Amino acid sequence: MKLLAELVLLSLTTILANNYVLVKFLGICPFLGVSKKVGTAVGMSVAVTFVMTVASVVTYFVQILLDAAGIGYMQTVAFILVIAVLVQLVEMAIQKFSPSLYGALGIYLPLITTNCAVLGVALLNVQEGFDFVHTLVYSFSAGLSFMLAIVLFAGVRERLETADIPKYLQGFPIALVTAGLLALAFLGFSGMKF
Repeated sequence: MKLLAELVLLSLTTILANNYVLVKFLGICPFLGVSKKVGTAVGMSVAVTFVMTVASVVTYFVQILLDAAGIGYMQTVAFILVIAVLVQLVEMAIQKFSPSLYGALGIYLPLITTNCAVLGVALLNVQEGFDFVHTLVYSFSAGLSFMLAIVLFAGVRERLETADIPKYLQGFPIALVTAGLLALAFLGFSGMKF
């Protein structure tokens, strides 16, 4: 029971108070680039969540092997290789099963490899000393935090398309203002600490 409560708290804290995009500011490139339509944002966030979760699980075992071999300093290189392989697999699957989503995601799909949120989660799992269960829950929750941020932002951006916005704020400027307001709102979950 105590473990379940601990895992639920870890998950909620990761999704809301420590949101990877709006609080930790990781994964901003796809957040801004793929958030014009909710459908595209959902597709990207599912791909990122999958890669983030599976990469963290695989890197958990890779870290054990690196430590056993005495080459823990190769951690970042090994983790990036794992992430790159997973992204290639996801890219091939999306291209085969959903060509329209593949076309909509464009260059941002292969850029999941360099998404600092994916690598950040894998590294933080090791840094925090999480066991396998905590690694799995934390990684999946981090993916959900990315999903929450990008889908909320995409919904707002879709509504802004029809809003009466001054000409000098239309497009990307109002998107940045909106992102800033969303980030401020999410700071409320952590008690507005600056």
